[in-house]
Amino acid sequence: MMLVGIFLYAPIVIMIIFSFNSSKSRTVWAGFTLDWYAQLFRNELILNSLYTTILVSLMAAVIATVIGTAAAIGFSAMRRRSRQFFLTINAIPAVNPDIITGVSLMLLFVFLRSVINIELGFITLLLAHITFNVPYVILAIMPKIRSLNKHLFEAALDLGATPMGAFWKVILPQIRPGIISGALIAFTLSIDDFVISYFTAGSSVQTLPMTIYAMTRKRVSPEINAISTLLFLTVLVLLVIINIAQKRDIKRRVKN
Repeated sequence: MMLVGIFLYAPIVIMIIFSFNSSKSRTVWAGFTLDWYAQLFRNELILNSLYTTILVSLMAAVIATVIGTAAAIGFSAMRRRSRQFFLTINAIPAVNPDIITGVSLMLLFVFLRSVINIELGFITLLLAHITFNVPYVILAIMPKIRSLNKHLFEAALDLGATPMGAFWKVILPQIRPGIISGALIAFTLSIDDFVISYFTAGSSVQTLPMTIYAMTRKRVSPEINAISTLLFLTVLVLLVIINIAQKRDIKRRVKN
């Protein structure tokens, strides 16, 4: 396990170290500097790609969380066979290779271009991210819904709450940890997606992973090390937040 861990994380550690190297060399350490980070934040191409990535990730995470929450609640109200069927269908995009999802969505958008005049760009990129995020949100929320007392909603109605009031004041607080986890997972998946974005963004929009890929096709600049380090740390922080939220939820349920 230690060898596997070293094999996986040693390249990332080396990349982070050389993002502070004062030389462009990828093998010789010439001293500590923050110049590459300064140049990074003066690079308009990277900043525009970063803005697009964050905007798409936030919008996709919010919309996918709303859709996924509604879908999870709908699945929970179905009969067992119907629920199992739809959950199986929902799991397919999660295990489907990204390249198949990306190509199929691209073909769909190309077909829709002749029907409703939609061009590959920001809208198709956002729709693609929402599409592959929704299944993960549903998978994050379903366990929380299953753990609820099935008579909880009816008890709230008997005590005088309206259906919407019972949902907002009784059901939603109970499944909130799952919703937060689903939203964070969706944001994490969107912010570092490359394959699906590559096929659905068109030529007018570039996400940060796409820009990094275009830069690596030429000579690898230390700016790539810097932006990759920041991207890695962002995803790492989100994963830590998800794990802490899950542990707190487990402790709260054990106490109750």
